[in-house]
Amino acid sequence: MVSTYFTADKHFWTILLVILFRYVFLASLGFLLYYVIFRKKVFYKKIQQKLPANGDYYREIGYSLITAVVFALIGYGVFGTPFVKYTQTYWKIGDYGTGYFIFSIFLMILFHDAYFYWTHRWMHRKSVYKIVHRVHHLSTNPSPWAAMAFHPIESVIEGSVIAFIAFLFPVHPLAIAIFLLFMMVYNVYGHLGYELYPKGFSKSIVGKWINTSVNHNLHHQTFQGNYGLYFLWWDRWMGTLQPAYDDRFDEVKSRRVEAN
Repeated sequence: MVSTYFTADKHFWTILLVILFRYVFLASLGFLLYYVIFRKKVFYKKIQQKLPANGDYYREIGYSLITAVVFALIGYGVFGTPFVKYTQTYWKIGDYGTGYFIFSIFLMILFHDAYFYWTHRWMHRKSVYKIVHRVHHLSTNPSPWAAMAFHPIESVIEGSVIAFIAFLFPVHPLAIAIFLLFMMVYNVYGHLGYELYPKGFSKSIVGKWINTSVNHNLHHQTFQGNYGLYFLWWDRWMGTLQPAYDDRFDEVKSRRVEAN
């Protein structure tokens, strides 16, 4: 049953619709809750005390739609064509067991985090930035719609992580689907413009290694450092974590409604 479902799911248009639904649903949820329904009530908590212009939303959505097409092409090319036989894709969970199935999801997250850090840092080189990464940084005050707002070349770079994963270790399509859902949830959170983790999280034993919306928002404001995706260990190990991060996190989480 699972094998049959994912064999059918290889169709390009199905992959595209899944990507679009995931993006539109999660970005819409974040936008409606924090920018429409509860905006007046929670605005004092917004990381940057201003709203993006309407044109920013339209640009973010437009580029994200292009990115969805690029991602779908990559997914179809890897898993929906005879090319898949050269990957380590497997179709029956029992081939490697449930334990490995679960482990592979965490392995994909770890690999993606490292891949993202180094490609992201590379895209901040001046010669690459102005051609590729500048589009994403047009969102200096990002909204949830910015989650996939990439230049087409950056979309290829970002989407290619799936191809690398499929070649490097055995992966089941359902594990990939779970990983990609997690990726989009965290990506929308990172561009939400609001911090969901509690006060003091950034200095906690666990929290100091976890990326936050405040951390990524600082990156969009200053264009420097804070290159991580899910975790902060690469930024900490490589000395690229902004020194102002903890203070900024504390400031955002210490605000009171009376102060607005």
